[in-house]
Amino acid sequence: MKLLLTSAGITNDSIRNALVGLLGKPIAEASALCIPTAAYAHPMAGPGAAWRFISGQEPETPMCELGWKSLGVLELTALPSINKERWVSWVRETDVLLVNGGDPLYLCYWMRQSGLADLLPSLAAVWVGLSAGSMVMTPRIGKEFVGWKPPSDGDETLGLVDFAIFPHLDHEMLPENTMADAERWAARMPVLAYAIDDQTAIKVADGAIEVVSEGHWKRFAP
Repeated sequence: MKLLLTSAGITNDSIRNALVGLLGKPIAEASALCIPTAAYAHPMAGPGAAWRFISGQEPETPMCELGWKSLGVLELTALPSINKERWVSWVRETDVLLVNGGDPLYLCYWMRQSGLADLLPSLAAVWVGLSAGSMVMTPRIGKEFVGWKPPSDGDETLGLVDFAIFPHLDHEMLPENTMADAERWAARMPVLAYAIDDQTAIKVADGAIEVVSEGHWKRFAP
């Protein structure tokens, strides 16, 4: 599976070009499914944020409003009540999964409960994560980002990449997201880590990692 792990969506031409490269076709020719689930468990998000994401009303974090050929909603909390043979075909046939921000541990929980996590390694779709939608693919998020508590009471996520992500670096509305905060977070992480701002993304394709940025970021060795 190809990944584009962003802090704030497709915020500049460099990230957009990386997305088109992963798709292998123009956005206008690609089908997308959006996953709003993570928003419900975050205190700064909730159902309003989920609706704005789905409807393309989030200009600071563009994802669904990019001009897709088709766009559908994949709500993970609903999937356990649907015949699996029905929804798996939707996921296998789409070109891209657009995954909203919010709470990464809540998203991780429902990815596992729904069965989507088990499918990921076999999918051809491009995974485009926004904040929590990116962090969920890492091994751990760090105690700083723990909000919703999973049954395991830990900070472990899916581990489909071998590095951690600190998003929204130096964001003006997040005073706890400075570079100094990122350095303290990284010092406690047992894996390679990246701090990225909202103009930065990490592209993963065929095992190769590339930082795509028109902003600023930092790589931390474990």
